[in-house]
Amino acid sequence: MKTTILAALLAAALPVAAQTSTPRVDQRQVNQEARIQQGVQSGQLTAKETAKLEKGQAKVAAKEAKAKADGKVTAKERKKLAKGQDKQSKKIYKEKHDKQTTAPKS
Repeated sequence: MKTTILAALLAAALPVAAQTSTPRVDQRQVNQEARIQQGVQSGQLTAKETAKLEKGQAKVAAKEAKAKADGKVTAKERKKLAKGQDKQSKKIYKEKHDKQTTAPKS
């Protein structure tokens, strides 16, 4: 009986917490930043490419801040954020796998 009540309370509380937080978006941003840094370390990314990718990451972060500004991140906003991150992910891949490189840093 107690576990059923606790489960019901948790189920009711989770949607409220999920409305303002974006852990999935945050983790993906961290992962993409790590991919960029790995590209810099390996020499796969030039300084110009890195700057361009960092600017794109900043745009996604700004979109996230705008979505959170009213205290609620809607499903539509989450979808837009995911689409922006998908676009950035493809750009990171493309830049890391093109023929432009720099000398790897030790």
